[in-house]
Amino acid sequence: MDIEGENIDDKKLGDFIVNDLNLLMVGEVRISNKEIIREKHKRKSEIDRDFDSCLIDLSHTIEAGLVTYKGLPAPIVCDYLSREESRKLYESGTEFQIGKIEMVANTGTYVDCPFHRYEDGKDLSEIPLERFADLEAIVVRVPHNKVNEIGPEHFKNLQLRNRAVLVHTGWDEFWNSDQYYEENPYLNKDAAEFLRDAGVNLVGIDSHNIDDTRGNSRPVHTVLLAAEILIVEHLCNLYLLPDDDFTFSAIPPKFKGVGTFPVRAMARLRP
Repeated sequence: MDIEGENIDDKKLGDFIVNDLNLLMVGEVRISNKEIIREKHKRKSEIDRDFDSCLIDLSHTIEAGLVTYKGLPAPIVCDYLSREESRKLYESGTEFQIGKIEMVANTGTYVDCPFHRYEDGKDLSEIPLERFADLEAIVVRVPHNKVNEIGPEHFKNLQLRNRAVLVHTGWDEFWNSDQYYEENPYLNKDAAEFLRDAGVNLVGIDSHNIDDTRGNSRPVHTVLLAAEILIVEHLCNLYLLPDDDFTFSAIPPKFKGVGTFPVRAMARLRP
């Protein structure tokens, strides 16, 4: 098998073997012997292939007045410096707009990292960039008109290790409506523990929340963020994706002291 660079540690090699052989439910992998042979690659590189691929936007648009979660304030989007006012500062024919945004971090399509749930958890600035970008991904389809509570049975016998798992319920059809905030599909604690034990990198959902919001408990956030598994909520357009063979990215700004922030989530399809 081909690797990037001139060396690879045992953990990464073990993960590579599991993914390359499409093995399921793999526990600990131990490498007892390895030999690296340097030669010119015979197949087209992943980088070259990506230039030919297609991007799919999986994010909702954020605009003034948008309510993402009932009880939280809607964003205010306005001018700090209007074009009209800027004309007084520059030569004739030159104008700029400087926008001002006031919002809570849980707005639109956003990513949660451990600091959102745990005081001593990693914030956005402490999560390595590779945890947000170009993740091998899989879509798990659980239609909301058939299932409301999503359990571990929906994830069994799937290749999940080191992948972003995107749960497609179709609930985004109710986005920005009163129905979106009530009786939404969610994962239960058993599903969260199954995904954690399967070694996933990230879990996303196209629903109002990955947890059941009818009570005060948030077991899915508790389990996943404790394991430093990122969560992306309020995705959309998952119906446009294949079940696998694509990568997922959801990159937030590099904020210190913030555990959640909107992202431009996207999938890159392979040709």
